[in-house]
Amino acid sequence: RLYPSLRVTLVLSAFAPSAAFTRASTSLAFSKNLRQSAAFHTTTKMSAIKSIGKLGFPFKTPDPFLFCVYHRDDYPAGDDKMQAPRRGDGMDFDWNLPYRMYHGERVPGFPQHPHRGFETITVTTEGLVDHTDSLGNSGRYGHGDLQWMTAGGGIVHGEMFPLVNKDKPNPLKLFQIWINLPAKNKMVTPGFKMHWAENMPKISRPGVEVVLYAGKLEGLQGQEPPEASYACDPASDVSIITVDLQAGGSYVIPPAAGGASTNRTLYFIEGARVKIAGQELKEKCMLICDASKEVSLEGVSGPAQVLMLQGKPIGEPVAQHGPFVMNTQAEIQQCFADYRRTQFGGWPWPEDAMVFPREKGRFAHFNGKEETPPATN
Repeated sequence: RLYPSLRVTLVLSAFAPSAAFTRASTSLAFSKNLRQSAAFHTTTKMSAIKSIGKLGFPFKTPDPFLFCVYHRDDYPAGDDKMQAPRRGDGMDFDWNLPYRMYHGERVPGFPQHPHRGFETITVTTEGLVDHTDSLGNSGRYGHGDLQWMTAGGGIVHGEMFPLVNKDKPNPLKLFQIWINLPAKNKMVTPGFKMHWAENMPKISRPGVEVVLYAGKLEGLQGQEPPEASYACDPASDVSIITVDLQAGGSYVIPPAAGGASTNRTLYFIEGARVKIAGQELKEKCMLICDASKEVSLEGVSGPAQVLMLQGKPIGEPVAQHGPFVMNTQAEIQQCFADYRRTQFGGWPWPEDAMVFPREKGRFAHFNGKEETPPATN
């Protein structure tokens, strides 16, 4: 079992390469980062695209988003305990390997670690995640499901990637997205929502499929976020979608309800080529958009996938140190003090890296009740 201080250290190393930073506002710092990056270039004034830059790890994200990574791991078949063939060293993030163990030892993933002051949104497209937390909640989700967790005043959770297939590979693809909370909601009671893939709003047309994970699109409404989420505010204009294109397929993302005051970023993450706003792109990249304008996406020579993160900036000071996101450094120091004192409720599970039995299907156990995905024909 890891001591709390070591768990925090591991999380800091994984999620905050710069250790700590304070920003006058997320949007100002984001603009500064863009100016400092030679990889970015601006486009014409008439285009919906303001600038294009290389795709890094983690992705650059404007206010209200804090963090986004795309996990793509080609895990092999698991053993009798759903373990990988090799042992992790606790800090396994080598992107030159077919897969990573992250902070896991034999089962890949992220054993128990704390959060406070923001929300995590885990969007899965392939593979499974086992969730446990300090409130006794648990779940197994994946293959298109989304888990939305408002950390609020503090929670400890684990996210492990069990290799349930013994006779075939266990590929994993997911987005881990952090979205900020305004100061008034930093210390709310933690909240959860499980959005099953079967209920996810989609737009399917020849050559294109759009999945709406949050917000509104073409009259569709995303599933409900936790009640204290920033996305619950209609004025937040938060939207998360993926657009999967085949060669010849196309889709036009309409202007945001909030117009130019909304931040909109596109991430070209899968495929060899794609055309966005009439510009053909041959390398993975991120695109800062003018949200007051529609933006066209076209498949060129094969499958391609684009992620969109959108929302109105919160516009408050941001102080972050690893898994804690507050408004001041004094509040960050209080996070560490509170965690050392209370462990945010303690860890009720027998293992730091909990996984459920192989035969256990997708489920969500929150607030003493268990649910499973809706039955499909």
